Amino acid sequence: MHEDFERCVRAVQAKDARFDGWFYTAVLTTKIYCRPSCPVVPPKPRNMSFYPSAAAAQQAGFRACKRCRPDASPGSPLWNERADLVARAMRLIADGVVDTEGVRGLAARLGYSVRQVERQVFAELGAGPLALARAQRAQTARILIETTALPMTELALAAGFGSIRTFNDTVREVFALSPTELRQRAKGKPAAAGALVLRLPYRKPLYPDNLFGHLVATGVPGVEEWRDGAYRRTLRLPHGPGVVALRPEDGHIAARLTLADLRDLPAATSRCRRLLDLDADPVAVDDQLATDPLLAPLVAAAPGRRVPRTVDGAEFAVRAVLGQQVSTAAARTHAARLVVAHGEPVEDPEGGLTHLFPSPEALASLDPETLAMPRSRRRTLLALVEALTGGLDLGAGSDWDATRAALTALPGFGPWTVESIAMRALGDPDAFLPTDLGIKYAAAEVLGLGGQAAVVARSAAWRPWRAYATQHLWATGDHAINRMPAA
Repeated sequence: MHEDFERCVRAVQAKDARFDGWFYTAVLTTKIYCRPSCPVVPPKPRNMSFYPSAAAAQQAGFRACKRCRPDASPGSPLWNERADLVARAMRLIADGVVDTEGVRGLAARLGYSVRQVERQVFAELGAGPLALARAQRAQTARILIETTALPMTELALAAGFGSIRTFNDTVREVFALSPTELRQRAKGKPAAAGALVLRLPYRKPLYPDNLFGHLVATGVPGVEEWRDGAYRRTLRLPHGPGVVALRPEDGHIAARLTLADLRDLPAATSRCRRLLDLDADPVAVDDQLATDPLLAPLVAAAPGRRVPRTVDGAEFAVRAVLGQQVSTAAARTHAARLVVAHGEPVEDPEGGLTHLFPSPEALASLDPETLAMPRSRRRTLLALVEALTGGLDLGAGSDWDATRAALTALPGFGPWTVESIAMRALGDPDAFLPTDLGIKYAAAEVLGLGGQAAVVARSAAWRPWRAYATQHLWATGDHAINRMPAA
């Protein structure tokens, strides 16, 4: 996108917010970089230069605009639409892997050499993994400076900086203000340490009904709840547990985070964005799906549907197995029993959350005889737990095709379970469930298609967005997953 100069200029002149996060505009005369929708008067085209990432603009000597705050724009949808090396690397960087494991750890997760990862990421993003992680640390620092009363020394460490000097130099370079000046400019009262109130931006439109309805209707007691108009859940993070409350607002999701360790802010933010599919490009998705005259009325009635995903791939896979061939209520009951027996207790002073969902390691000691389910499903669950503890990766950087193959090889994993995990845990936008009862009903009663073969053939026109088509088809049924809960 950033290499198409004329298209970028038109987007900047139109202040088109749909392109925020796709590219960044650097103004040669002021040495400032902005998001495309920056409200200031656009510069002359001859004074514009375009970069694929904030990190690339920073490396070229530009500082962030104080008006449009380009570092806070939605992420590029490319990284959640693609499954190649660079997209997987970007998802892992956003999840904080470089900060916790370094570039070597990033490369090991991806299965490539450090040199290959650095070369391919730089070729596409104009900056290497370290620079991209540095830009993310700068954004984390700004959030902590503006929303907490932490002393700067503690804040620097929480943001991932190795020293207060590096923290000061980076903040000055990126924002052209000292940390103290940033805090003085901030509006609002700082929150207490550990409690953060953030805005998670998204590209409009966003249809929240099925997004929040699905999460709440399938929520596991003790791990998830709907309280005071917000979806709340516990989070298992690299440095400790967390609790988040997510509430839909106009143009953003209001997020209130309570973290045991503030170093987990980037990972928590990244996982919440993935959970709600906030980096999607709904206009591109809807435009493609609307080309099918059978699907077009559904898209027109609810533009901006997102795919409800997960904050923990392993958790969702376990829940998918528990939900095989049973009702939503039964699946929640099975999951709640696991949580009480094997989950890690957490404190939640604001509500009724009590546990983290059990980790694969905690489930490794599970006695199958305690499970109130058929013996075949017990074998399936135990095989999944063994695979997860043995290295099966269902995280942000997983290889979609290889993971599908690994799941298919497990006993009891049919197309419905594999594709459910691909859609919700792996984040594949083209995952599709033609064997699902809700899809079969919608295809026959709403679209007038006869049989699974006809549905699969018709779905070719929906690619690469079949996961979003699935949301529209599910929404034709009268089920709680399709309705926004009452506040």
